[in-house]
Amino acid sequence: MTSLGAVFRPQSPPEQLRAVAQAAEAAGLEQLWLWEDCFLESGIASAAAALAWTERLKVGIGLLPVPLRNVALASMEAATLDRLFPGRFLLGMGHGVQSWMGQVGARAESPLTLLREHLDAMRALLRGERVTCEGRYVRLDGVALDWPPAAPVPVYAGAKGPRTVRLSGEAADGTVFEASTTPADLRAGLRLIDEGRAAAGRDGDHHVVVYMAAATGPGAEDRLRAEIAAFGEELRPGLGAAGDAQTIAKAVELLADAGADSVVLQPTADEPDPVAFVRFVAEEVRPLVG
Repeated sequence: MTSLGAVFRPQSPPEQLRAVAQAAEAAGLEQLWLWEDCFLESGIASAAAALAWTERLKVGIGLLPVPLRNVALASMEAATLDRLFPGRFLLGMGHGVQSWMGQVGARAESPLTLLREHLDAMRALLRGERVTCEGRYVRLDGVALDWPPAAPVPVYAGAKGPRTVRLSGEAADGTVFEASTTPADLRAGLRLIDEGRAAAGRDGDHHVVVYMAAATGPGAEDRLRAEIAAFGEELRPGLGAAGDAQTIAKAVELLADAGADSVVLQPTADEPDPVAFVRFVAEEVRPLVG
């Protein structure tokens, strides 16, 4: 059964997060995802607060940009959240938007190399291993977490371009696809993930999360069209959905049929009522999705 989630976008002020997280929990939503977009809201601080305000809801960060974080610190943060809220914290890492990374002096010459090194070291640390490595960007000397997770925390990689998607299969436990992904794009991406996993000799589960732009209520199609235009795309079949619960559920099913394990509904940046949106997803869309 495909998991369903929603995004609390950082365009909404941080003080709205509590109401959204608690509404999502009360309505029975499975997942709430947060972003660490520059220069809006912290992913770790927001996730810790949302987890503390709820008891069952899974809270994901998609994504933390690795150029901003030392891998040991990021692993300490992830391990702490998992031990405080076992099984409820979902972690996604990405190489960051390069223009933003340049603004803060953290732009890497090879973002893919940095992401690969970070994923390899982080996954080892979260398995409780002692890690020594001397990479191009990631360097550790006998580092081990004193309080590792009781069980390894899956680490997702955000991916868009073919090389990054393939890398997610090689070096991550799951992949997060952004909302410009159509069902056809997802099928092509899954082939690249499989290539990466085969090249790395990996087996076992690889969880696939796909964001889907969604709008409901007055002006929904116009708001979705503007959102898609912000991606540099035009509204076309398979790219987001606007309308009632049935229309949006059908679009979710298409992504599930293409291979998504979790579909996360992404409201438009100008969504007027984030609390109502998560209730809509949980109470009206969820019952229509198999």
